[in-house]
Amino acid sequence: MVAIFLVATIVVSCGRKLDQIDSVLVENAPTQVVKDMEAIQTQKGMVKMRMRASVMERYEENGGKKSVELFKNGFNVMIFNEEGKMETQIISNEANHSVVDKTEKWSAYGDVVINNYIKGEVIKTDTLYWDKDKKLIYTHCYVTLSSPQGFMQGFGLESDEMARRAQLLRPFDSYGVVDNDSTRASYVDSVNFIGPK
Repeated sequence: MVAIFLVATIVVSCGRKLDQIDSVLVENAPTQVVKDMEAIQTQKGMVKMRMRASVMERYEENGGKKSVELFKNGFNVMIFNEEGKMETQIISNEANHSVVDKTEKWSAYGDVVINNYIKGEVIKTDTLYWDKDKKLIYTHCYVTLSSPQGFMQGFGLESDEMARRAQLLRPFDSYGVVDNDSTRASYVDSVNFIGPK
């Protein structure tokens, strides 16, 4: 009799805990999960942007008025210029995208690398923000910028979203490269290089 009472007590108490756990998990669970995600944005039939991520989790709050998309394993964004060439690539370890009252915010974190293949520039930082309305990328963190013309480092960066006009806000200990060797080949865009015509 005692054994039956103990088993019944365990089953009832576990049942109550499971109900509570289920309700908590549902509130914190993503409304959408996409694995091996690839998104393509086109304009007038030409690819403007391509984004890849191994996993994306979407969460919604306030009845869908606020949505947050988390890229916990990071993402790879490729931006193409007017000629259809991949000009800029942004890679990060983690990223998120939020929409609140139709205002979009993008953030990338952890080993953020921005390559502008046309200019041969590489920008590295820990955190990067994108203001879609102003078409601006920026950060207040430590930044390094390497190019065929030299090396710059500092705190804070502002640039157009294609990273064509990157400007360090507080540079320090930077140097330039002067090369007067006319036999040396100039920078070659290896990403879009097709070969001799």
